[in-house]
Amino acid sequence: MSSPHPPASNPLQHNTDSENALSTGHGLSVSSIFIAALFLYLLWVVSARIIDQPILPPPNLVITAFLLEIRDELGVHFLVSLYRVICSIFLAILLAGPAGLLLGQYPRLNQLFAPVIYLIYPIPKVVLVPVVLLLLGVGDLPKIIIMTMILFFQILVLVRDAASNIRPELILSVRSLGAGRRALLRYVYLPASIPAILTSIRQSIGTAVAVLYIAELFATKYGLGYYIYYQGSTLFNYPKMYAGIVAMGLLGFSLYFCVDAIERRICHWCGDRT
Repeated sequence: MSSPHPPASNPLQHNTDSENALSTGHGLSVSSIFIAALFLYLLWVVSARIIDQPILPPPNLVITAFLLEIRDELGVHFLVSLYRVICSIFLAILLAGPAGLLLGQYPRLNQLFAPVIYLIYPIPKVVLVPVVLLLLGVGDLPKIIIMTMILFFQILVLVRDAASNIRPELILSVRSLGAGRRALLRYVYLPASIPAILTSIRQSIGTAVAVLYIAELFATKYGLGYYIYYQGSTLFNYPKMYAGIVAMGLLGFSLYFCVDAIERRICHWCGDRT
């Protein structure tokens, strides 16, 4: 007679799968990423030979420029951009996380703010770059605020939905044990919101880095966006320009990989991810 319970999953097998999968839950392995990178490299080599123009240098010149510059000027710009992205991530979590939990716990509060979120959420935040720069001026703050706006609404919506979709019987069972609102927040709502926060950050990193590039074109002399534009449009040093593009790509990929690794490690209990 078969057991009514499904066989328990093997923890060792789960850990092995987690180590082999890089991201997105689609089973992307290190070897598949390497093959894709090799394909893009070969495509770049062929394209550079066909076009044969200074604007598209061969990848070996770009790699040489990258290795030289990353220890000097490019490294400084990379760290500045990394600082801005990390600050925006933490600021968005601090603002949108609690707000999403409140909206998810209190339906009336959600009904009050849902129309505002519905109107603002679809607006491309990149169109607000000139407004934010005019209001806040130069420096790191306007760049951080712009990226925070992108991450804020993504986190807010997903955390709100995660909190509002918690099964009522789960809440009742915890309350039957004498748990108050603080205990519910700690043991029910907060664990339910962590996967939503990490998923929203992972899904928004590409957009945030793209907007950062646009924001760093104005009112600043530091950041990868400024470096790429300055090397390409002012100095016409195309190998260094592409080295900056590679650095910005590595910035986005590294952040995506780190968030995805954290998500897989602490949220393995929540099943498949989007």
